[in-house]
Amino acid sequence: MRIPILVTATVLVSSMLATPAVQAPENTGRFAWPTSASANGRYLLDQAGQPYLISGDSPQGLFVTMSEDEAADYFANRRAGGFNTLWINSLVPPDQGGHPDDATYDGITPFTKAGDMATPNPAYWDRVEHMVAAARDEGLTIWLTPVETCGHLQLLRDNGVDKAYDFGKFLGQRFAKYPNIVWFNGCDLQTWQDPKDTALVQSVARALKETDPQHLQTVELNYMTSGSLDDPTWRPYIQLDSAYTYYPTYAQVLKEYNRDNPLPVYMVEANYEDEHEYTGPKTLRRQEYWTMTSGATGQLYGSGWTWQFKPGWQDHVNTQGTREFRLMTDLFRSSRWYDLVPDQQHKLLTAGYGTANTVGSVNDNDYATAASTADGRLAVFYLPTARSITVDMSQLQPGAIAFWYDPTDGAYRLANPPVGRGEVTFTPPGRNHGGDDDWVLRISSFG
Repeated sequence: MRIPILVTATVLVSSMLATPAVQAPENTGRFAWPTSASANGRYLLDQAGQPYLISGDSPQGLFVTMSEDEAADYFANRRAGGFNTLWINSLVPPDQGGHPDDATYDGITPFTKAGDMATPNPAYWDRVEHMVAAARDEGLTIWLTPVETCGHLQLLRDNGVDKAYDFGKFLGQRFAKYPNIVWFNGCDLQTWQDPKDTALVQSVARALKETDPQHLQTVELNYMTSGSLDDPTWRPYIQLDSAYTYYPTYAQVLKEYNRDNPLPVYMVEANYEDEHEYTGPKTLRRQEYWTMTSGATGQLYGSGWTWQFKPGWQDHVNTQGTREFRLMTDLFRSSRWYDLVPDQQHKLLTAGYGTANTVGSVNDNDYATAASTADGRLAVFYLPTARSITVDMSQLQPGAIAFWYDPTDGAYRLANPPVGRGEVTFTPPGRNHGGDDDWVLRISSFG
């Protein structure tokens, strides 16, 4: 099987020549890997100390549904499509695209004795390791789930704390040499408030920390909405805060952003394409731009077809959702995204911002989010619905120029007015290229 490599349209930026985008400094290595948190706890850094923006896909069942050649094709496709991160589970049950006894498509099981974590099968873990290496060679970081708890919490209960620890030790020792790993604990850990269940999951994390201390860790807790630090007992193990929600994403991201002694926050999981409350690409755009204007260090995209590789998934790889995710990522990568501070008190976006809600449908929410850099040289606004907004330009550098960015095709349009002083009203230019009414306003000054 060969997967066609994604070809994206050229972003129309000729109108931006007067205000060129500021690129983050290039990493001196071939690829960048997330290795630490910034001093202020707001974003990830790579091995060269440069900001690392998570741009991820969620092919959770890949290890057991693909051959090594097929996985290599998928990795090449995702790298070509602008992704730098993949969430993959090390164990995959039948209801998540896997097979009985967590076997691969061709019958290789992770344990030589079914259900016994003390009996790792070399053939299975050799294949996983080969795929991790292939992802590394494409510059992709694997969010590697050691024991995902949606389908394997009972496995942990049956094996107990000691075997769980030994399994984590096995993984840590085996994969410590690979630079492209973030250990991703939990996954729909609905029972995290049960200390017995938490002890089981943290026994794996503790072993990983002891045997593989150079790799970052994080944890996903419960739906409908949560953040890693809802459970403070995870703080000794994690360096990254996973926001998880099926509600408007800005609410959970901002909750994590506003914590005392924060960790970099990212959106690990929200409504997927063709799943949950998805009604079209606009559902995803809302989640994505709300996330990035609320202080996140990136996010993961997900698809109802490719997280578990349902039959026919090959026709749902290069979708409108992935193309628009690339446009979103490119927009922020071209700017000082890591310096953006959410406008939570509406000092910048003073009118027309709609109504914020911590719960409810993404598709029914009209809240406009905004963020700007402390020096006033860059501001980004996301309007999920058409309306006029008022921006206090005194919060920005004099001479800042405003452009509308179309999130469906990446085209810029000069705003009317393009410049102003004091409180200025901006109105989106009608329907975007996709026929919807959401827009991004970008105001920048580089003089």
